[in-house]
Amino acid sequence: MAMRAVVYDKPFTVTIREVEKPKILHPDDIIVKITTSCICGSDLHMYEGRTAAQQGIVFGHENLGIVDEVGPGVTVLTKGDRVVMPFNVACGRCTNCEEGRSAFCTQVNPGFAGGAYGYVAMGPYPGGQAEYLRVPFADFNALKLPPGTEHEADFAMLADIFPTGWHGVQISGFKPGESIAVFGAGPVGLMAAYSALLRGASEVYVVDRVPERLAKAKEIGAVPIDFSKGDAVQQILDIRGGKEVDRGVDAVGYQATSGDGKTEQPNAVLEALIRVVKPTGGLGIPGSMYQVTQAPLILLLRKDIFLSHLVCKLFEKGLTIGTGQCNVKSYNRYLRDLIISGKAKPSFVVSHNLPLDQAAEAYDKFDPVWMASLKFCCTREESSLYY
Repeated sequence: MAMRAVVYDKPFTVTIREVEKPKILHPDDIIVKITTSCICGSDLHMYEGRTAAQQGIVFGHENLGIVDEVGPGVTVLTKGDRVVMPFNVACGRCTNCEEGRSAFCTQVNPGFAGGAYGYVAMGPYPGGQAEYLRVPFADFNALKLPPGTEHEADFAMLADIFPTGWHGVQISGFKPGESIAVFGAGPVGLMAAYSALLRGASEVYVVDRVPERLAKAKEIGAVPIDFSKGDAVQQILDIRGGKEVDRGVDAVGYQATSGDGKTEQPNAVLEALIRVVKPTGGLGIPGSMYQVTQAPLILLLRKDIFLSHLVCKLFEKGLTIGTGQCNVKSYNRYLRDLIISGKAKPSFVVSHNLPLDQAAEAYDKFDPVWMASLKFCCTREESSLYY
């Protein structure tokens, strides 16, 4: 039996093709009929040819839908349940999973700590930018949602960006009442700023160069900083009378750029964070660093100098640093309940809602205006694809 899916062909080209519909392969599996799947900035790494992604991979690691089939070993979920899946594929049984580090599961992707749907090197798990998705270890990996269609776009954010933004703040060591600077006002950066505000930050600064993104940051109560108009760190210090912030979050990753937005400088955000965060403060780095080996040659040639400088500065200021993918399972249940109670509405980052058949056009539109886009989502005809 076939289904439609977003399939990678070559750099800057995806198509909607018929592929084999997933089947139950293990008693712990479920099959989910997808109602919403989001395009992530990380998908663009593959789309742009920056990775070793092979032709034929089905994209999509931010997935929400309705349980359509249930394996005989599944005990918590039943057919018809509405669920959202963390982008992490995890077994729920290894030491890391038992300790709440599901992003670093040691069983689902041998030779690599962690797995994900529809992503290169992250295991044999086709993505959910498709009509159906197989979810392994389903009782552990699928989070139940209230039935119906309410909060569809908000709940879709629970697969990745809302928990990842929250995680960036968490691993920075943030405490209520502290100040924080977030570099990057894409979906994750805006979620980090939003999370810090929800958690009681006294001041939140958001650094970007795209007016639409900066406007969103201001809309939620953060202070927008346009780095195309001058050194972002100096702008923040000027506002604060020379005083550094308590915490910082890198929501950009290795594709950081110079002020013109055209020249990639993978070290730019890390260096800025070290400058802007106070001595003994903390940095949270959830921004993707997976493809840093494909960074511009100039960085690779001077990586030893850069790393020595970085370590020296971290030591000099006594900074702590938290890194790594988000353990979505550690946060998604609580964030779901914030949405249900009306305390959080993360869908403010959604800019487009399109049918699955328009996914190729969505990628084409999302990529050239990456820095101006917020979040795209796709679904079936009666639902949506967000980006």
